[in-house]
Amino acid sequence: MAAEQAASPTPLIREMNAYLRVKGAPRAIDFYRQAFGATELFRLSEPSGRIGHAELDIGGYKLMLSDEYPEHDIRGPESAGVACAMYLQVSNADLVVANAIAAGATVITPVEDQFYGERSGKLRDPFSHHWMISQTIKQVSPEEMQQRFNAMFTSA
Repeated sequence: MAAEQAASPTPLIREMNAYLRVKGAPRAIDFYRQAFGATELFRLSEPSGRIGHAELDIGGYKLMLSDEYPEHDIRGPESAGVACAMYLQVSNADLVVANAIAAGATVITPVEDQFYGERSGKLRDPFSHHWMISQTIKQVSPEEMQQRFNAMFTSA
């Protein structure tokens, strides 16, 4: 039993959140405000207005969401039938991803350091659900994230 627990990735998990992908994220945020009393914590918006990432607080729980990004295979249920992705905040993203691959997951996006201060990657489990595995490597303020997010569109 102790050997099974030592091999389990569970102690590495720090937080788990639902991550919704939607057409019209600003409308979705307004809906969650009205319907559930959500408070917007922050958002990263492209110059076009498309939301790359937003975080809401609903009753003390975090809900993450973004607009669709078909060019990165991020589609909402209207387009792809995938209702949400699970987001796992972990202490070691590389190890958790390796464990998941060994268990049968496939890599959608390899683990890499990201502009928002996390090391993350995306997996598809054997049942076609998407899992974002992320490890904080540096605290980055929402303002700095927005600046870095904007730079991705001006340097392209």
